[in-house]
Amino acid sequence: MQAATKKRIGILRGGMGEGYTSSLKKGGEIISHITENLADKYKTIDILVDRDGVWHLNGVPVQPAEVMHKVDVVWNTADPRVSMILDNFSIPNIGTSSFYATLENSREMLRAHMKKLDVDMPRAVVLPVYQKDFDGERSKYAIKKAKEVHEKFGAPWIVKSFTPDANMGIHLAKTFDELVGAIEDGAKHEKSILVEEFIAGKVASIHSVPEFRNDLPAQAGKIYVFPLGNTFGNFSAEEKEKLSNLVKDLHIHLGVKHYLKSDFVMNSHGKIYLLYIDAMPDLKPDSHFSQVCESVGTSVYQVVEHILEQV
Repeated sequence: MQAATKKRIGILRGGMGEGYTSSLKKGGEIISHITENLADKYKTIDILVDRDGVWHLNGVPVQPAEVMHKVDVVWNTADPRVSMILDNFSIPNIGTSSFYATLENSREMLRAHMKKLDVDMPRAVVLPVYQKDFDGERSKYAIKKAKEVHEKFGAPWIVKSFTPDANMGIHLAKTFDELVGAIEDGAKHEKSILVEEFIAGKVASIHSVPEFRNDLPAQAGKIYVFPLGNTFGNFSAEEKEKLSNLVKDLHIHLGVKHYLKSDFVMNSHGKIYLLYIDAMPDLKPDSHFSQVCESVGTSVYQVVEHILEQV
């Protein structure tokens, strides 16, 4: 009996933006995950876009038009603008839209958009990567920026890399001196820095996937929202339902096609703040996503397979 032909999955990573390194890592994790768990159905093909914008397929330079003959689906972890190239060549792809990427990279635009859902966001300041011509002497940079933040909102502050960076920690700064030190740490890593007001309350990370488990009548054709799982603080059944409905609205409102992780904090008055959104699932075995998958009797690789088959 002839073996079924494996579907070819191109994992596109890299790009010319600031997220080059994180894209390489995310793409590598997807390649490893599919290879380890779904190798009987899918063959992965590594597609790299280098910092100069040159495409490589399995290490060999190619033109984007050539990719359409080499893959069945592309999972894009690079710049969302690459998705437009894939669309132009009618290559089915998983990735974020330019609209979503704009909201993800602009706190103010996302904040304005969230008002339509009656959801607030913590006040925040984004500090671009240090540039001597614009920011002056390097030795005075952290103090200068800390003063700018302090003028806009007071302590405590959360300070972290604007784009995910495992090398830079997340700081909770309660004093001005701690704020200066946290900004200095970010500057050393040569990353854009996000300084955000700290909202005390109950924190929840919620994952959602369109039409997953659509064998259940109540979920048919809708957004499947995974249970809250591990949270910081006890949520009542009413609060959980409120957050679940909010996630469905958020998923649709942002036009997310495949997966969304939404991080919230609910303060003591029941007001909900959106902290963070992410359209790329964390596939690691010890991730929060893996834990919530196990809590409903499924696994991460089954969700990955669902996403691939929905394209």
